[in-house]
Amino acid sequence: MEIRRLKSEDAKSYQKVRLEALKNNPEAFGSSYAEEKDRSIETYAERLASDESITIGAFQEAELVGTVTLFREKYLKLSHKANIFAMYVQPDKRGLGVGKKLLLEAINQANTIDGIEQLNLTVVATNEPAKNLYTSLGFEVFGRERHALKFEDGTYLDEEHMVLFL
Repeated sequence: MEIRRLKSEDAKSYQKVRLEALKNNPEAFGSSYAEEKDRSIETYAERLASDESITIGAFQEAELVGTVTLFREKYLKLSHKANIFAMYVQPDKRGLGVGKKLLLEAINQANTIDGIEQLNLTVVATNEPAKNLYTSLGFEVFGRERHALKFEDGTYLDEEHMVLFL
């Protein structure tokens, strides 16, 4: 398995996996399939080429099977923090350590950025496998947001906020 930062040349593979993630696990993302399905490949290429975030991919036999994004806060008083977003591993690759490898690389990347002291993430409160993974890597829950996500059918999901101090 190859774990590496995605580049603009990976945009087509990233778009495919991103849209799959939004379809398969809509509860895990703030964005939705409907909001992203019509975005151009250039939009994804620009996102991957940007210096504002780092998107890491897991490849198995040259196929992208998982992703995670690291985004540093921009404002001076928040710049000691970075956020983990858009964590996804294809269902048939879960439980094989792919997510752990992705997160370990995100943590390694964060450690190379001068001034980052902590990583934050949110996770749907009922997603026990993800919470167990994050906890195993040292993340701790520091709060819970009721009704963090609201779906078109009126369903709400709570999210837990987690932090890892580097």
